Amino acid sequence: MSDFKFYIPIEVRYRDLDAQWHVNHTCFLTYMEQARMEYMMNLGLFDGKSFLDLRAIVADAHVTYLAPITMGQNVRVGTCTKKIGNKSIIYAYQIEDVDTGQILATGEFVSVTYNFREQKSIPVPDEWRNRISEFEEKDF
Repeated sequence: MSDFKFYIPIEVRYRDLDAQWHVNHTCFLTYMEQARMEYMMNLGLFDGKSFLDLRAIVADAHVTYLAPITMGQNVRVGTCTKKIGNKSIIYAYQIEDVDTGQILATGEFVSVTYNFREQKSIPVPDEWRNRISEFEEKDF
């Protein structure tokens, strides 16, 4: 059974392609970033109005590329929370072909909870921990 309860569809755009006519590796990060933002908004952790209110900043990102993505491919990104620490959250990602189920890439981002107005890290809000735990159906 998949750890991913949240997915977003990705439209592969012409601008995403590189000289080899597949999606450039940098776009995989963008796809995962978009999935994380929609995950956070879906859980009510961010309203999408002001990035000063986002309260999270990426500290580390890793992507494992398993297969190329091409124009017209039906793709989606799964997002889940793997771990919540005192001031950080680890998100996992899976980019997959919707039609075949083939996993095209996996990823992991470490996000630090952050106050942009004060320019400092902050503890993970209890509200975030509770909403993520409820959604993911596990305790953090």
